[in-house]
Amino acid sequence: MSSVEEFRTEFRNWLAAHLTGEFASLRGRGGPGREHEAFAERLGWERHMAAEGWTCVGWPKEHGGRGATLEQQVAFHEEYALADAPARVGHIGEQLLGPTLIAFGTPQQQERFLPPIVAARELWCQGYSEPDAGSDLANVRTRAERDEGGTSRSNGAGSGGDWVVTGQKIWTSLAHESDWCFVVARTEAGSTRHQGLSYLLVPLDQPGVEIRPINQLTGTSEFNEVFFDGARTRAGHVVGAPGEGWKVAMATLGFERGVSTLGQQVGFRRELESLIELARHNGAADDPLIRDRLARAWVGLETIRCNALRMLDQVAAGAPGPEASIGKIFWATWHRELGELAMDVCGADGMLAAGPPYDLTDWQRLFLFSRSDTIYAGSNEIQRNIIAERVLGLPKEARP
Repeated sequence: MSSVEEFRTEFRNWLAAHLTGEFASLRGRGGPGREHEAFAERLGWERHMAAEGWTCVGWPKEHGGRGATLEQQVAFHEEYALADAPARVGHIGEQLLGPTLIAFGTPQQQERFLPPIVAARELWCQGYSEPDAGSDLANVRTRAERDEGGTSRSNGAGSGGDWVVTGQKIWTSLAHESDWCFVVARTEAGSTRHQGLSYLLVPLDQPGVEIRPINQLTGTSEFNEVFFDGARTRAGHVVGAPGEGWKVAMATLGFERGVSTLGQQVGFRRELESLIELARHNGAADDPLIRDRLARAWVGLETIRCNALRMLDQVAAGAPGPEASIGKIFWATWHRELGELAMDVCGADGMLAAGPPYDLTDWQRLFLFSRSDTIYAGSNEIQRNIIAERVLGLPKEARP
């Protein structure tokens, strides 16, 4: 295994050599609020990375990865962001579902589902939130029932009938571009809260699945509603034992808070540096209050990095624990406040569009989309409950 610096240099040089030609125009494309940008071309880039062995680098070699150490994974995500490479389209499969299957999946599930993620042949989305079960995931009402004589069209692991899924999921990122969805559904009649849930792998290209894009404040629609009306998946497509879906779902959320957030922070740093430059250019930095807020933003960014590095120790030991909520609540609040600060630095110009077709500026898009940071992947309120109850051991919140 090469040293961290050798690994970093190898990947940096690979990016410099390959983000050229047909891929050169993809630099900086995609990302939150901009997932519609050059999606097909970014998928082509993802498959090019796969062919060159640069997807799923942190996965064990026996599952198609490089077996990269945590330090090397940090270098990978930082170099990727520093190269201004396009936003990844396979993030949910690579960073969320893949590690979950490695930790909890059967050998048959791993054999069926991991190689297409490595190769970027199948894209995944996350079926957690519902209209009445957003951050309060334990309130899930989507249900799945066994049909022992079913013959699902989905190929892959397991046999012995189907799960028949009925319900609705919402805020499902990139569902309209995905092939599969990992769905938390209630599989035990009469169960409540954390009990009786299962973690199912459901194909989206089938009768009984309808995907409706949701128009966002940014004018884009990377989020979706997904309706399941008798949709089917094989009985063997349940991760973990039936009824143990809560444990598996929480592990997935822990992986979501993992090492890839360090690459995210490189993007945050770029935004802050650009905002400081704008403040100097337009005179906003002459305001002592603006200067103070910019300084506090810099301190906050360093704190985010320290939280992320501390959390990597838990990644090394397996799935991150509830302490991962500390990092999520901090970066989400910081980024939302950065969007507000950006509008104050822009001043009155922040209210204007340049002209037809009246696209948002980068600062306007940052302000609008970052409003969702403290909501998606667990709202701030839910993160505080997790920290209070599961980290600090405080009494649980009273429930009706």
